Amino acid sequence: MIEPRAALELIVLFAASALISAGLLKLLMPWLARYALAKPNARSSHRKPTPQGGGIAVLAAVFVTVGVAVLALHPFADRAQLIYVCASAVLLAAIGAIDDIKPMRVAPRLLLQTVAVIVMLAALPAALRVVPFLPWWIERALLFLATLWFVNLTNFMDGIDWIIAAETVPATAALTAFALWGALPGDAALVALALCGALIGFAPFNRPVARVFLGDVGSLPIGLLLAWLLILLAGRGHIAAALLLPLYYLADATITLLRRLARGERITQAHRSHFYQRALDNKFSVMQIVARVFLLNIALAALAFTTLLTPSHLMHAVALLLGCTLVGTLLYRFTVKA
Repeated sequence: MIEPRAALELIVLFAASALISAGLLKLLMPWLARYALAKPNARSSHRKPTPQGGGIAVLAAVFVTVGVAVLALHPFADRAQLIYVCASAVLLAAIGAIDDIKPMRVAPRLLLQTVAVIVMLAALPAALRVVPFLPWWIERALLFLATLWFVNLTNFMDGIDWIIAAETVPATAALTAFALWGALPGDAALVALALCGALIGFAPFNRPVARVFLGDVGSLPIGLLLAWLLILLAGRGHIAAALLLPLYYLADATITLLRRLARGERITQAHRSHFYQRALDNKFSVMQIVARVFLLNIALAALAFTTLLTPSHLMHAVALLLGCTLVGTLLYRFTVKA
């Protein structure tokens, strides 16, 4: 059972992250409206220019609260790993900020993303293994490809108001609970809880109809931080849980990519082919979409937790099958008119 003092520390961390995020957004709104307007395009779900770049406040809240917590409350946290991971997130935030103001070409953007992912992976413990029967270098190469894809799919999936919160808040809340259960190290718990709080602080500003968007400056580093947390979870033997938590994002983005490749479409071109975007075209409201995604992610988090309760591979397979069934059902529902 968690000690009262530790529980109070976590509550303070969560509240501080939410308040810093919301407070910074209030201060940044005029600047974002002047320099970082998102104009509607083929991918957009909004109809008028809207400020983007709210991710600056989200990341600042995470870094400040985690930094203070590590220095003041948790001196034995793995500071070196946190520094590398935060540096990688800052690099991705810089790439995203540039892209938000003036779109970058694909090649340099992908190259810089590659550097950031390599730095994050280099910070992982050398002994961490996700798939032990594979040679270490093959596993690391697969983790690199998976992380690079996850960073970008997080960006792709941030296409309507509140959907990033509908995915990330349940996932980070679950990861915090898993850390308290012993499935993640303490520094990961700090990051997960701070990210959860920061996104809740951002949520009122992104409520439909949004006053501000997260922007690439937020979605790219958030994808990296989530990927790092999920790799740590999988590295402690909880692969099923690490797959279940982001399963909706993984399925929507990956199936959409494969469908576009099969049709011979340019995958770098803006589009409205994601299932949640097709749901809009099928007369679902934004609130109907994000409510369904949020409830699905709570169910996936519950399934992930059940896999922590038993080492049975059969039960893990059953949980994954149930998760895939729930995700598939929602994806199909989004393709049918409301």
